[in-house]
Amino acid sequence: MANRKELIGEVISAYQKTVVVKVERLVSHPLYLKRVKKFTKYYAHDEDMKSSVGDTVRIVETRPLSKLKRWRVVEVIGGGEE
Repeated sequence: MANRKELIGEVISAYQKTVVVKVERLVSHPLYLKRVKKFTKYYAHDEDMKSSVGDTVRIVETRPLSKLKRWRVVEVIGGGEE
């Protein structure tokens, strides 16, 4: 089995076995060299609906499941209420 990409992010929306996960990354500005936060939204499949808005989850790359879903929720790391 090939190595699959894994990402950790926060659930910002959840509905019908699908969650939208916001993954943040730090990039350096090309001219000013200041570190800037950027984020990407990923649509992930959550078969058991075990995650909810605000949870931190680990997602892994998988085959295309729909037009936008190419990721799968592997585990819920933390809850939203901290």
